[in-house]
Amino acid sequence: MFNTSFFASPTDLLLGALTGFAFGFLLQKGSVTKFNTIVRQFLLQDFTVIKVMLTAVVVGGIGVYGMLQLGMIEALHIKNAQILGNALGGVIFGVGMAILGYCPGTGAAAIGDGAKDAVAGVLGMLAGAAIYAEVHPWFKANVLSVWDLGKETFVTATGASPWWFVLGLMIVAIAAFRGIEQIEKRTVLGAA
Repeated sequence: MFNTSFFASPTDLLLGALTGFAFGFLLQKGSVTKFNTIVRQFLLQDFTVIKVMLTAVVVGGIGVYGMLQLGMIEALHIKNAQILGNALGGVIFGVGMAILGYCPGTGAAAIGDGAKDAVAGVLGMLAGAAIYAEVHPWFKANVLSVWDLGKETFVTATGASPWWFVLGLMIVAIAAFRGIEQIEKRTVLGAA
């Protein structure tokens, strides 16, 4: 009935499911499945979201480049650096996240956490994805082709080792964590 080559292997599906459950669990434990946590991040009153995101980017960078270097994965599947499309997508994503109080990952995890408001948001995300799929041919020709740098990354542009960029991300994250800690201390002292 179905072409089984369309689906991933059962092992890959199981690993994906386990990874998804672990990711959702960590999002929930980090309180980023809560509407108020995300909205308070946008209001610069709670920095939990940026801490979780920076940690995920650094750990993800170490994991991806580590697996690549160890031969656990063959190559990175890099998408084109389409600057205009990325900028527009970022604006749409940011506005949607600010209005809804969830991003796609935290929205799905919030549903698992019992948040009824996230259901409407995730349905809206799916509707938006369906609309984008319909207009994609026009969008590809008229937007994504503008300022398309091809499969360019900082690593390919500079020829430097990816580990320098991972190290740079770690330094930025540590500096951000220290700065956030100072802001939080001042906020607590100011409230006392």
